[in-house]
Amino acid sequence: MHVCENPRVVEAAADTACTTPLICTSGSAATVVLTLLDALSAAGCVFAYHGDFDWPGIALANRVIGRYQAEPWRMAAADYEYLATRAQLQGTPSLPLTGPPIDATWDAELAPTMNALGIALHEEAALDLLLGDLQES
Repeated sequence: MHVCENPRVVEAAADTACTTPLICTSGSAATVVLTLLDALSAAGCVFAYHGDFDWPGIALANRVIGRYQAEPWRMAAADYEYLATRAQLQGTPSLPLTGPPIDATWDAELAPTMNALGIALHEEAALDLLLGDLQES
């Protein structure tokens, strides 16, 4: 089961008539979302998680991935580097990556790569890729 951070991913999936199950944390997962994920996990569901490529997003991903042994969903250093490069080539205004770095528990290269490029990427930067994955599921 796929889990995302931003409601825009759910809206876009609905707009494309995607029927793949998708849960949104709407930022930091609240008790109601954690209760749902706990119940689904106890029933044997396996999760794939995607969130923002900024330090708060990495902290949230660490919590979800750690708590549920979720698979990172397009959350590797190579994914970040590709999306950052694509955004620059497309002339998308970049958001500065601010705050103290947070290591990604699933990819030792992600934080150094993010630090080197210095660009924050919200989940919408990967929207086309995420929707493609959902359509294939």
